[in-house]
Amino acid sequence: MKVSLKQINGPWDQGWVLDKHMVSSTFLGNDDRGNPCFDNQRTEIGQATYQLKYQKDWTQVGPLAQAVATNVFPMLDQVGFVLPMPASNVRQRQPVTEVALELGRIVGRPVFSDLLRKATTGKSLKDLHSKAEKVAAIGNSFSVNDEITTEGCWNVLVVDDLFDSGASMDAACAVLREYPKVGKIYVAALTWK
Repeated sequence: MKVSLKQINGPWDQGWVLDKHMVSSTFLGNDDRGNPCFDNQRTEIGQATYQLKYQKDWTQVGPLAQAVATNVFPMLDQVGFVLPMPASNVRQRQPVTEVALELGRIVGRPVFSDLLRKATTGKSLKDLHSKAEKVAAIGNSFSVNDEITTEGCWNVLVVDDLFDSGASMDAACAVLREYPKVGKIYVAALTWK
């Protein structure tokens, strides 16, 4: 898949995003029920992410995981395990978790899909506009579930689908920094807004 890597800075040790999500979005008018319609043009990574997340096209998991494995993973030093960002919406299968599991399989690292937890806050971050509003909405919703049964300290790669303000990733990293089994924190998002 074609990528356009962007480095992102925050309270993590190193972070990357594969590509911009949307190239353009043109308002086409309202449909017969009054709902707005848009002509959305996405990058290849953006389209694959959209297909996976909103169309349940699970065939996108492999190519997206491979894109992270090929373009981001080699730049990171001694990743010990992979961690998906917890989802905001409950789904039977979580797209980010599926990508993280496939990434772990490709790079030969364990994936702890229940280590980082997020309590529901009742507020959707995508409806909020400023980082301050998002930080307030997130509050203390992140926690660590100690599912690593061995002693030690490892570098972690946190995988997410969309990077916008960084509020969720900031909060997740703050909690992970307190967990004694985490060394360096690396982040990789599929797209940025």
